[in-house]
Amino acid sequence: MKAMILAAGRGERMRPLTDTLPKPLVEVRGKPLIVWHVEKLAACGFKEIVINIAHLGYKIPEFLGDGSLWNIDIKYSDEQNEGALESAGGIIKALPLLGDEPFLVVNGDVFCDYDFDANFELGDKLAHLILVPNPEHNSHGDFGLDGSLVLNEADTKYTFSGIGYYTPKFFATMKYGKSALAPLLREACDKKRVSGTLYHGIWHDIGTLQRLELINR
Repeated sequence: MKAMILAAGRGERMRPLTDTLPKPLVEVRGKPLIVWHVEKLAACGFKEIVINIAHLGYKIPEFLGDGSLWNIDIKYSDEQNEGALESAGGIIKALPLLGDEPFLVVNGDVFCDYDFDANFELGDKLAHLILVPNPEHNSHGDFGLDGSLVLNEADTKYTFSGIGYYTPKFFATMKYGKSALAPLLREACDKKRVSGTLYHGIWHDIGTLQRLELINR
């Protein structure tokens, strides 16, 4: 299984840091955030990683190179000319690099100790989401769970971690261009085509300077 790290976002809420640095290269506990992901993916058995880049994106391949430092192969999906395509748009552009088999996607701005599963099987589902207990900044949550089935509406909702497993078929009808992932997920949830797992380990969304300061403290 291949993995994709979404690393093209502008990081407006982390300015001025992100005026000169792409958000995934911001340091968390002494190490660039994206390096935590690369190291963990390599340790979990992933051999091929795709990273999309946009804002100051050239700095990411300059820093990570081709992945040989971790004995993996890193390829880049370059969105610098058109600007960030958002989550679904970025995945759609990268599909030729991701191939025909299910793949993992992880947001480049989360910090976690989740063990990525290089052998995960989707079965008949289009996607499998890793959900987490709601942080303060998303207290109402995003999705519910009925066993392993992800629901749009539920009495108890959890937060989508930004970690998910997808089949390329999930994006087959989508055209190239800027598009968000959430509407696609909600449509698939209505059709009962999305499964999920609630993860209780370490997970932080490093989306603001305040959250970055908190985790580094």
